[in-house]
Amino acid sequence: MLKEERMYHIDLTKEDIKNAKYAILPGDPGRVKEIAKFLTNPHKLRVNREYTSYLGTLKGENVLIISTGMGGPSTAICVEELNKLGVNTLIRVGTSGGMQDDVLPGDIIIANAAVRSEGTSKEYVPIEYPAVADFDLVCALKEAADNLEFRNHVGVVHCKDSFYGQHSPESMPIGYELENKWNAWIKAGVLASEMETASLYTVSKVRGIRSAAVLLAIWNQELDKKGIKMDSDFDTEKEIRVAINAIKLLIKKEKKNK
Repeated sequence: MLKEERMYHIDLTKEDIKNAKYAILPGDPGRVKEIAKFLTNPHKLRVNREYTSYLGTLKGENVLIISTGMGGPSTAICVEELNKLGVNTLIRVGTSGGMQDDVLPGDIIIANAAVRSEGTSKEYVPIEYPAVADFDLVCALKEAADNLEFRNHVGVVHCKDSFYGQHSPESMPIGYELENKWNAWIKAGVLASEMETASLYTVSKVRGIRSAAVLLAIWNQELDKKGIKMDSDFDTEKEIRVAINAIKLLIKKEKKNK
């Protein structure tokens, strides 16, 4: 940590974020500005490495938006440094690929847990430890999605480190293992696959802060394999609206309980 408590990677201080407790975490830096449009009086804070950040308000509370970049290591660093700044509520908004036949492009997925097939979380806790979301945040996201009348699913997602290990497993020396495990996750009812949620949940639990993830299913490769062709859906505004409305519900509830 540098002088004046400026975080080394995200390049922010407590003064920068004005003691914000809530943060929305997209993976893509380019999506931060789009999310900021849903806040009151948003303004850019920093652009450093994969971390682009904006600050605004919702219902009078400061809310930070900061990108995590792709994958577990950069997500874990972001969570660690936000925790040091006092942020205690994290909602990831991301994209995913459906794995079950009823997960269609454009569906919203609220991840209550994640399969730890990535590597970052293994440097925090043994593999037997589950990567799970905060219950209150999951409930808020579910309520928000229902209120918006978005088709949605709540369940487990798969989290990996290799995008092409998923999409071209046969090209990998351990393709036999990747394919066998992929089929196991499908049989176990895993809803979709992505790359950041397991690290987010594990690090958040270890550091004693709460987190959850709302994901857009942009395609479903399992349907493609069965000859069921469906157009991809990249309308990420839906997941953004779910996250924004969930935070509004949380703020209202928490102000009431004070």
